[in-house]
Amino acid sequence: MSSNQNISFQAGQAKGQTQEKASTMMDKASNAAQSAKESLQETGQQIKEKAQGATESVKNATGINK
Repeated sequence: MSSNQNISFQAGQAKGQTQEKASTMMDKASNAAQSAKESLQETGQQIKEKAQGATESVKNATGINK
C-alpha cells in the first residue's frame, strides 16, 4: 500500500468511526428525550389527579357534593 493509499484508508476508517460515534450519541440523546417526555407525562398526570382530588375535597367541605 502506498502512503497515499494508507492515508486515504485511515481517513475512511476515521470517518466511519466518527459516524458510528455520532449515531450512538444521537441514539442516547433520543433515549434521554423519550425518557424526559415520559417523566413529564407522568408528572402531568399526577398533577391532574391531585387537582381533581383537591376539587373534590373543596366540594365536600363546602357541601356542593351533596
